[in-house]
Amino acid sequence: MKVPGTTHLDEPRDRAPDSTLMLVNDGYRFFLNRLNHHHQDVFETRLFGERAICMHGPEAARVFYDPERFGRSHAVPSRVQKTLQGQGGVQGLDGDAHRHRKAAFMRLMTEDRVADLVDLFERGWRDVLPRWELSDRVVLFEEAQELLCRAACTWAGIPLHDDEVPHRAQDMAAMVDAFGAVGPRHWRGRLARLRSETWMKRIVAAARSGHVETFEPSALHTFAYHRDLDGELLDTRVAAVEVLNVLRPIVAISWYVAFIAVALRDHPEWRDRIRSDAGGHESELFVQEVRRVYPLTPFVGARVRRSFEWHGHRFDEGTLVLLDVYGAHRDGRVWERPGEFDPERFRGWSSDGFDLIPQGGGDHYRDHRCAGEWITIALMKSAARLLCTTIKYQVPKQDLHIDLRRMPTAPRSGVVIDRVERVA
Repeated sequence: MKVPGTTHLDEPRDRAPDSTLMLVNDGYRFFLNRLNHHHQDVFETRLFGERAICMHGPEAARVFYDPERFGRSHAVPSRVQKTLQGQGGVQGLDGDAHRHRKAAFMRLMTEDRVADLVDLFERGWRDVLPRWELSDRVVLFEEAQELLCRAACTWAGIPLHDDEVPHRAQDMAAMVDAFGAVGPRHWRGRLARLRSETWMKRIVAAARSGHVETFEPSALHTFAYHRDLDGELLDTRVAAVEVLNVLRPIVAISWYVAFIAVALRDHPEWRDRIRSDAGGHESELFVQEVRRVYPLTPFVGARVRRSFEWHGHRFDEGTLVLLDVYGAHRDGRVWERPGEFDPERFRGWSSDGFDLIPQGGGDHYRDHRCAGEWITIALMKSAARLLCTTIKYQVPKQDLHIDLRRMPTAPRSGVVIDRVERVA
């Protein structure tokens, strides 16, 4: 007998009645621990009281990002919508509605606009260097959040006073930090989401009434005046959510900035290579390997749109399916010596869109791959260059441990640097 929403009864499944606690305890290794036990790329479990099918590997990713088989509507738990993503945003849309809304995001991602954002970030970086030189210690993770928040808001057309920057940056970081969290960290994220949406709704309303000037192409203008397929303006709250869906992921790049600093400390030979890299090719290799090795997104979810079978596994309509992201970058079938940090692996690299998936797989325009991936790579390259070319600094003894049980994780100390000196 087949139980709806499950694989066949003789196929791999967790024996526990619910594996939520194990997910919290295992963190990023939850999938790999069970895949190693089951010796298959698919297994069934229960999370938060619901049956779920977990998938791993590039072939699974190709299936997972097939819009005919999977949808995102109702796939993201309410607790994640109320912290990380917001309700009503593009991540929860499917079909024509998703493609239409996604196109609005992609219009912000032109080469010139990405370059404008990088320029704002680099100018902000240079502006804070005198303060860093006078400081006994600089916590790079926290500084990057404020720098990215300021640059993102200016780029997006959001009015922001200097004294607001720390609070807005902390709220956007708290929304990211609440992913996978329970207890106080989750509630901090919910409060941050509430404050941020209230703030952004006021700005969207002011833009529509003409009290805040907007410009094209900016995120504020785009979503304040975006019309969905029915020809109606977005609800003010949904427009606010989408503007935050531009700002928050840019602030989240602060996690990668911290990882870049750790990677440069552990692999100092890359400092000289990036410093002398006029064309940006070496920094490209370096940041791609940082994206592969250092964990941010643990997994992504979707629901089966219509029942199908794949490799003998039955996927019934409505079933929650999770794709392993962390483990995908440690798959020896895809990556040679996956446990080693080796940016050279990306020299001459060609991707089909389903091997390196820290921000989703498939096509940027058609699928649910993150619209801001090009921004992420460009700002990471900029951060690597700035760390190598604009300052000399020391990394004092500290706890740089990256706890894989914590989602999202970061170096525990936030990466403290001291003795900062500007380089002409």
